[in-house]
Amino acid sequence: MQRKPQLVLVLGWLMALAAQTGRLPAQGGDFRSTQTEARVDALLAQMTLEEKVGQLNQLSTGSLSGPKQVVDNGDELIRKGWVGGILNAVTAQETNIFQKEAIGGSRLHIPILFGLDVIHGFRTLFPIPLGLSASWDPDLAEQTARYAAQEASSQGVRWTFSPMVDIARDPRWGRIAEGAGEDPYLGSAFARAYVRGYQGLRLDDPASIVACAKHFVGYGAVEGGRDYNSTEISERTLRGVYLPPFHAAVEEGAGTLMSAFNAINGVPSSANAFTLTQVLRKEWNFRGFVDSDWTAVREVMVHGIADDARTAALKCFNAGVDMDMESNIFLNNIAELVRAGRVPASRLDEAVRGILRVKFALGLFEHPYVVEPAASGLAATPAGDALARRAAEESFVLLENRMVGDGPLLPLAAGPGRKIALIGPLADSATDMLGSWSCQAVSGDMVTLRSALSKRASSGGMPLSFARGTDVSGTTDSGFPEAVAAAMGADVVVMALGESGRSSGEASSRAHLNLPGNQEKLLEAIVATGKPVVLVVFSGRPLSIAWASAHVPAIIMAWFPGMQAGPALVRTLFGEAEPAGRLTVSIPRTVGQVPIYYNHLNTGRPRVDPIGMGSDKPDPYYVTGYIDEANTPLYPFGYGLSYTSFSFSPVEVSAASVSASAINKGESQLTVSADVRNTGSREGTETAQLYIRLRGTSVARPVRELKGFQRVHLAPGESRHLEFRLARDELAFWNADMKDVAEPGSLYVWVASDSTQGTPAKVELTE
Repeated sequence: MQRKPQLVLVLGWLMALAAQTGRLPAQGGDFRSTQTEARVDALLAQMTLEEKVGQLNQLSTGSLSGPKQVVDNGDELIRKGWVGGILNAVTAQETNIFQKEAIGGSRLHIPILFGLDVIHGFRTLFPIPLGLSASWDPDLAEQTARYAAQEASSQGVRWTFSPMVDIARDPRWGRIAEGAGEDPYLGSAFARAYVRGYQGLRLDDPASIVACAKHFVGYGAVEGGRDYNSTEISERTLRGVYLPPFHAAVEEGAGTLMSAFNAINGVPSSANAFTLTQVLRKEWNFRGFVDSDWTAVREVMVHGIADDARTAALKCFNAGVDMDMESNIFLNNIAELVRAGRVPASRLDEAVRGILRVKFALGLFEHPYVVEPAASGLAATPAGDALARRAAEESFVLLENRMVGDGPLLPLAAGPGRKIALIGPLADSATDMLGSWSCQAVSGDMVTLRSALSKRASSGGMPLSFARGTDVSGTTDSGFPEAVAAAMGADVVVMALGESGRSSGEASSRAHLNLPGNQEKLLEAIVATGKPVVLVVFSGRPLSIAWASAHVPAIIMAWFPGMQAGPALVRTLFGEAEPAGRLTVSIPRTVGQVPIYYNHLNTGRPRVDPIGMGSDKPDPYYVTGYIDEANTPLYPFGYGLSYTSFSFSPVEVSAASVSASAINKGESQLTVSADVRNTGSREGTETAQLYIRLRGTSVARPVRELKGFQRVHLAPGESRHLEFRLARDELAFWNADMKDVAEPGSLYVWVASDSTQGTPAKVELTE
């Protein structure tokens, strides 16, 4: 390979910089550092117009011979230095081949950045992000992201298209599976955690990968829950609900963002100068780069704001997209647009700077290659298995656990001779446990519920029978008799129902939220036997399970738990692990209620007012709501049961009044406290949730807003005193003048187990 020109260039630059400063620069690690900027300046000054444009070009590969999926001359483009990034290269051998072409064949030897959708694990697969968010444990999310980064980086993948931080209020949207649910405060906490996990303490750590917060912005608000659809979002809602998790990711140091497919108020996200330039660059001072989603630059022509590729390139690039994923439109048009004066040369330099900053910070110039393992692929490890099992256990949400005989059905009693029937199409489906975006996971490493339960039953002398009953989307009841017979011969029945793993995720929107096929009929048939039933629901979204809620004594929301699904569920079913998960999305009674979310605005005619501020005698008919269904969700945001019980003391506040002006200046804050006690007979974990409501403000505020949470593990009878802080970040909002400030008014504060519980304390916010 021809490395000498690059070596001379770099050594010359190092010597010149050392002469000026008396020291050598740090070798990457932070794309925002002055040392990184100096290296970017030195390289940018030597690049031709075409080489600069080449850094904006991102291709996909499906083979070792070069990116062939969209263009046939991928190898030639790489050798010219006209490819800045490649996605979907997944092995060390593959990334090294491309990297050698780029460094050995191009004039300036600029390395390629390899990206991949590492959404909930690389080789070791963890619960889907929506499930992991139900843990309310950002530290756990950080650990799983770190583990995924270590696995991905070992194969040369140094960039993940994660985390997805879109707020999702409509479970019909399939990509709700990829995020942290409906709340911007919780979503921001998880956004920060994923960025920390992926990027580590330093980006130039060989085990670090750069994060990409997506999809910027408002993608979770698509009309009708239909993927790729349009959105209509007011600026106040955009800034108050959909932008905060992205801001959190940027503040935490995310090196890249991805522009979304959707249009916002008529302007496609990938051509939206307000979000990409005004907010992201000018207000947030973002110094990384923005990647388009797959062919999103090309798709602005389909949106209708461009008649040709040249105009599409012009609008998207000038708006703030820096790298074009798969369209090849920037590569073919930006140089001409610069020469014609339609794209400022400064804008091109800005885009290339962002890309080079990230590459330098990752240490790609010093260490472009990875060690190729002797054996092909990665193997599962005990450490990965243990983390995956723990993550799954923390993600499970116990929705129901009614009394059966002398006590609640769960945890299951174990003993020789106790007969168990396992029924359902998802009880032994390894591939479905993967969920969407399974990356490099191997289904053979997946441990299903049937496999783990069989092992447990055998070791405990408990006869286990199994029947599929039906397929996930089946319509025939030919398997019902076998399933009913299995149930009749058992002491307890565990049913594994829900969606297939591919029923959620990208391009997987659903108009119906019920159990697919005839699974509910199977459930009804088994419940009719009179045997106690535990329902385990696998899905990537909330499902409408109103019949099950009313008729099944125990229900666990398991999401898609990942590779340790079986062991985690068995440990939870038998009480060796506790179900400590809490919902991060509201579960509707019926699809007709969606979009449904807890932090909605009140109306002038509420059916129920959470603090009793409705009319004195509300008319029972002329109030907001349905004539054929309740307003409330089947299970609310924050909800989840435990194998023990908890109580909260009345909320206390540090002052009866506090100055809004002092809060805005950072001179004052409010402390909120409460005691939580384990009132049951088992140890357990509770998530204490802090909610507020503001009244008397210039614009209406939600009926409740999450502003803090703490997970506490308590022994029976143990209590813990909890304190929360409310300051400017928690009390400010975008007011009638579109200023982000705290205003005078009345503040109501709850500390409770979910978004519907508790009695508030009141504080006056004075001038």
